[in-house]
Amino acid sequence: MNTGSRRNFILQAAALTAAPLFTNMDPLFAQPAGKKIGFALCGLGSLSTNQIAPALLKSSNCRLAGIVTGTPAKAKQWQTKYDIPDRSVYSYDTMHRLADNPDIDVVYVVTPNSLHAEHTIKAAKAGKHVFCEKPMEISVERCQQMIDACKSAGKMLGIAYRCQFEPHHQECIRIARAREFGDLKLVEADFGFPIGDPKQWRLRRALAGGGALMDVGIYALQAARYITGEEPVLVSAFETRTDPVKFSEVDESITWQLKFPSGALANCSTSYNAAGLGRVRAHAQRGWFEISPAFNYDGIAARRSDGKSLTFPAVDMFAAEMDDFARCILESKPTRVPGEEGLRDLRIMTAIYESAKTGRAVKLS
Repeated sequence: MNTGSRRNFILQAAALTAAPLFTNMDPLFAQPAGKKIGFALCGLGSLSTNQIAPALLKSSNCRLAGIVTGTPAKAKQWQTKYDIPDRSVYSYDTMHRLADNPDIDVVYVVTPNSLHAEHTIKAAKAGKHVFCEKPMEISVERCQQMIDACKSAGKMLGIAYRCQFEPHHQECIRIARAREFGDLKLVEADFGFPIGDPKQWRLRRALAGGGALMDVGIYALQAARYITGEEPVLVSAFETRTDPVKFSEVDESITWQLKFPSGALANCSTSYNAAGLGRVRAHAQRGWFEISPAFNYDGIAARRSDGKSLTFPAVDMFAAEMDDFARCILESKPTRVPGEEGLRDLRIMTAIYESAKTGRAVKLS
């Protein structure tokens, strides 16, 4: 690491690892050995149904302890399937009653993006830790409100950046930090897919805050940041909409470039109307390494230019990230994916949108 910015990035991460997270933690942290942390899922859509709830059954440190939903019929289905008692079923209007349920330690917020702050703040006020899907929210201001609410309550806030818990991604971060191929010069990252139902909430600005960038482009942005280990200082972006009817409210396709303090560059792209996107490739002085496919729920694969093995056993990333968050609670240590990490991504994505709109590069502090 040869720049002040990169050193600061690493020192900040080390400080988070070493320092106590809060000074006003409650007795929850004196947990008996072997206790599993109770998660309540807030929002029972496709991700909760097909990925998160099954992952909880595989996890070592977590259990499904409750649900929050606005659909009574769906609640009954979940109660039957997962043996959830009536006392652990909530609506969005009754989340304050979570305070009376000691079985629930964490609320995992899986609602549409623009509802994350509302549900996070309600959970924190009820005395619960919060794990929140990405993007953290739709504005920097709302992200800060979430951080402040959890800090005021003495509770932990984590953002569900699942790829940070996947072994191929972790190994590529290690390769970059160890400078095994020399200084990093260029990162290429992209993710996208042809989105389906034109009536879904992800295509409504009021709920999603944005389109492809907010939903899947954030994976490419994250990869550029954690592979370089730096925060960008300049961003330049371009946007196109080839289907102005379907994408009347949100972005269809965006490409953007990032410049980092060390001089490394990143070329990134995302789309809701193109197939075959989903990789990360890092080019250094003496070689390269890549992950492709990089962001799927399974089937992650990687390789490096010198032919050395980059093969690891498959993991359930949802189980891995929740287990890690539970360990942080049990051991009173900070999470590697705090609310501040989600806030940083929102700042950069806001600048990407600004650059695409104005046609000018945007400086980042």
